[in-house]
Amino acid sequence: MKIIGRYILAELAWPWFFTLFVLTFVMLMGNLIKVTDLIINKGIGPLDIARLFAYFIPYLLTYTVPMSTLIAILLTFGRLANDNEIIALRSSGMNLAKLLVPLLAVGVILSLGGTMINDRLLPMAHFESRKIIKNIAAKSPLAYLEAGTFVKDFSHYILFIYEINGHALKNVRIYEPKKDGPTRTIIAEEATVVPMPHNEGIVLTLFNGTSDEPNPRKPGSFYKLNFKKYTIALDLSEALAEDASVNKKPSDMNIQEILHEKTTLDAIGIDTKPLETELHRKISLAFASLCFIILGFSLALLTKRSEKSIAFGIGLLIIVSYYVLLAGGKALSLKGVFAPSLCMWTPNIIALIAGIALFKHANRY
Repeated sequence: MKIIGRYILAELAWPWFFTLFVLTFVMLMGNLIKVTDLIINKGIGPLDIARLFAYFIPYLLTYTVPMSTLIAILLTFGRLANDNEIIALRSSGMNLAKLLVPLLAVGVILSLGGTMINDRLLPMAHFESRKIIKNIAAKSPLAYLEAGTFVKDFSHYILFIYEINGHALKNVRIYEPKKDGPTRTIIAEEATVVPMPHNEGIVLTLFNGTSDEPNPRKPGSFYKLNFKKYTIALDLSEALAEDASVNKKPSDMNIQEILHEKTTLDAIGIDTKPLETELHRKISLAFASLCFIILGFSLALLTKRSEKSIAFGIGLLIIVSYYVLLAGGKALSLKGVFAPSLCMWTPNIIALIAGIALFKHANRY
């Protein structure tokens, strides 16, 4: 059994490394347009561009490692099944479950390694890239805005923006924590943003929303004001100071920091679903490799195809479906439709159930 296990892992190694390199390289090159924009419009030097590319690789690995695992499994076992090697092993009395054991061990290693990357390396790389972006922000304060994360760089305010399209924003939340009272909240369906003169901040024009306003009859409390248009200026002078530190966003934090930040924001009444979503996303993405191994193994036994194009096609279809579910789950989680844990783990659960069901079917023959 050890010899067979080593043989399977040796067969799997080459397509896995090759696919990982190709996918990572292609996705990295796909960001050339953004890099061109940074060079032409924002004046970033070649050294900083190279650093940004290097910091971007851990982010890509969170996606390309599970993708490479699935495609490598389909290629390897599709060939073994097509060459009747699987039939030969079963004819000798070997159960298919035993073939899956070394693969599951690899899946656990990849998932635990992915968890470490998502928890340590990725937040560090993302944070370092934001330090470079801080220098860009001195020329364009709009660079501080980022969708799907808490922005705490503006004096006295915390922003959360669901979608950014140039100068147009959608689903904007502005929090103003108070030391001696409840947190003031402003919510708008849409907004436009323009930089202040001398790039010391931004001016937001909010549309169709509500604002907490001080209640003169009850000091320390608010009343809800509905508005069609509301303008607010947000100052960046403290963040742009040379000695100012860069505040960490959820994507810059490890798991321990996210839990600490969640406790802090809960205490001042700020919705922490984005933090919970990021926490579960980090872990669920890492364990996608394990789920893909079970699903890919079962599919390869049933399809019995050795053609690389077919294996890539099946793999890409599964991958697209998985990440569409993940993106949809994130949107539902941020809107509070379902719990973040359910939304972020549903794609893994579906892949795992499908893999087990297909394996049982394949094991009958």
